Amino acid sequence: MIRAYYDADDSPALAADRFCVTELITAMNVQHLAMRKLLPLILLAFVSMTVTSGCVYRQNISQGNLIKQEDLDQAEVGMTRNQIRFLLGTPMIDDPFHTDRWDYAYYFRIGREDVTFTRWVSIIFEGEKVIEIRKDQPLNPDM
Repeated sequence: MIRAYYDADDSPALAADRFCVTELITAMNVQHLAMRKLLPLILLAFVSMTVTSGCVYRQNISQGNLIKQEDLDQAEVGMTRNQIRFLLGTPMIDDPFHTDRWDYAYYFRIGREDVTFTRWVSIIFEGEKVIEIRKDQPLNPDM
């Protein structure tokens, strides 16, 4: 219960002002107590999220065309585009500005580990025939 004390010679307006100030101070104390009760709960939630964030599963990342070594060994100079597409699949990068070059890029990363496997193979054509096969070119490690 909120009580406001005032002197007998105070005006009713002054008494009402004192009552409002007392009520405001009481409301602020209630909010302060509520925040003090919530603070440990907020800290506990923050600490638990920080600790468990390292335990989140990270999926393996596999991008591009996985080319088996035995398939790559079968690719030869003189083969046609259709033979290469049948053997290695559709190229990852089929540049419309360089129609004489097909690039097969592959990137694989295992979860949170630094273990990665990369492969980049370029097939160069002249007309419909393969004239050059560039195997195992270095891929940018920052990909």
